[in-house]
Amino acid sequence: MFLYGMLNRGLRSLDMEVMSKLGFFIRSLHLQLEQLHKEQSVNFQKPFTVYRGQGLGKEDFQNLLDSKGGLLSFNNFLSTSMEPKVGMEFVERALQKNQDIVGVIFIMKIDQSKISTSNTPFAMIDEHSAIRGEKEILFTMHTVFRVVEMKQTTTNSRLWEIQLTITDENDPQLSALTNRIKEEITGSGWYRMGKLMLQVGHLDQAEELYNELLESASTDSDRAFIYHQLGWLKDDQGKYPEAVKFYEKSLEIKRKTLPEDDASLAATYSVIGTVYYNMGDYSKALEFHEKAYKIYEKTLPPNHPNLATSYNEIGVVYNNMGEYSKALEYYERSLKIRVISLPENHPSLAASYNNIGAVYTNMGEYSKALEFHKKIPQNKRNISA
Repeated sequence: MFLYGMLNRGLRSLDMEVMSKLGFFIRSLHLQLEQLHKEQSVNFQKPFTVYRGQGLGKEDFQNLLDSKGGLLSFNNFLSTSMEPKVGMEFVERALQKNQDIVGVIFIMKIDQSKISTSNTPFAMIDEHSAIRGEKEILFTMHTVFRVVEMKQTTTNSRLWEIQLTITDENDPQLSALTNRIKEEITGSGWYRMGKLMLQVGHLDQAEELYNELLESASTDSDRAFIYHQLGWLKDDQGKYPEAVKFYEKSLEIKRKTLPEDDASLAATYSVIGTVYYNMGDYSKALEFHEKAYKIYEKTLPPNHPNLATSYNEIGVVYNNMGEYSKALEYYERSLKIRVISLPENHPSLAASYNNIGAVYTNMGEYSKALEFHKKIPQNKRNISA
């Protein structure tokens, strides 16, 4: 029980020390669930329902409301019950402890024929649980559900019911999105983990990890990569001079070992351009972004997403300089590629619609602005460049 609680805290906070120490336990628990499911699968032939009650902070709850029709993943091992009253007891205790949270009852429809149970195993664990009689079903970490319906209860304004259905990579939307994210987060082992931490905003943990990796780096390629990632991290923290220093260290190593038109150089030019943009130095930002896109145009296929990103970044700079026609030109180039190369629910596509709408607003063409803003999916209306 102690290990399980420690593990879930580590997964929620992405605590590097906990995750590395309990890596064996994570793998072992997943395999045990897989084995238990094989033994129990005859009991799950028909669709069934499980329940989970918990309290959510207001920001997390709003994010959940915005995800209706979308996908929801739990990043820990997910404990549920086949008894509705068990979920209700959990949420009632949470509401009593904290007046600032919103209570949520997840009502989860489970149909094992719709998923790969080797990737998403679950099992009845009453015999192995510290609390017997709850009809507890435990799901492996990162189990994914589609958000079907949500409604406020009539008896308690702080309590909501959220209808979910289980899904996995057989779901076309999830498959397209995860495949794209896998392409964006390349690498292996701890390098891949560091990238993921930056993507989800766990900057302190990422910095700790990259500093450890830097001490053990044995090649120029590894050092250049780590300096680049530390630059990205400092940029996200708003520490722009530090970001430039790290990016320049990465660039210095790369220029010694790579041809001048290598795509890796383009990536570094691009992020340096972004730092200068954040510092308000638009002429320097354009200088570096243009170096990047000229390399991309030489080395990448015409519909590559990185080229779309480069065009978008130039559009952002021109928009902030008040040169709206040039901004629109580059935004439209970016959108043309993204429509072809990205799944329709990808946040970068939503950002393109938002950016073009913003330019038309700045130009006073409000009907055109509205046309593009309406193309943004409902659950991505707050996405910007």
